[in-house]
Amino acid sequence: MKFFVDTADIDEIRDLAATGLLDGVTTNPSLVAKTGRDFFEVLNDICAVVDGPVSAEVAATDVDAMVTEGRKLAEIADNITVKVPLIWDGLKACRALTQAGVLVNVTLCFSPSQAVLAAKAGASFVSPFVGRLDDISHDGMELIEDIRTIYDNYPNFTTEILVASVRHPGHVVEAARLGADICTIPPDVLRLLAKHPLTDRGLETFLNDWQSTGQSILKT
Repeated sequence: MKFFVDTADIDEIRDLAATGLLDGVTTNPSLVAKTGRDFFEVLNDICAVVDGPVSAEVAATDVDAMVTEGRKLAEIADNITVKVPLIWDGLKACRALTQAGVLVNVTLCFSPSQAVLAAKAGASFVSPFVGRLDDISHDGMELIEDIRTIYDNYPNFTTEILVASVRHPGHVVEAARLGADICTIPPDVLRLLAKHPLTDRGLETFLNDWQSTGQSILKT
């Protein structure tokens, strides 16, 4: 499974990219607004750091404007993926942009039927929002399981399942178990994947035991 990071904070992206674990980035208008920076400067900086897909979302809601904005976003860098909302005009825009050779991420997916439409429209990625479904007492991961089952029934579907609205490491682990293609993860949750109390306890023991020997690996 590929890991994308869900942020527009360039410092976070640089730090995570240095691990070699980062396969892409997703942004949205809310995340870019948090930076307080120019939209295009932010995207240029991210694309310079990350080789994989970088999702940038259109602000329009009608098909012609979405296609125009999408084409402009795609000019920023070869790895820009245009995000469009899963509405009727968004599906039309997805088809037009895909036919023009632009990668498209259809976002705000909340049902299997929406995911089918995204695949039929030629989306490169579909983004089901599991955390927001959990918020209203629905099982977000059940949606991932349904989409995976449906997509696997049709080999001509090439759309990748990009699990979004990830709230905790359990979402990531379950997405991997179900065979999702990608998780886009907030930086703090991504770091939590490496944490375990037994790891911390074991390391503390090893270091204390080593210190008691009075030796140094670097001492000649």
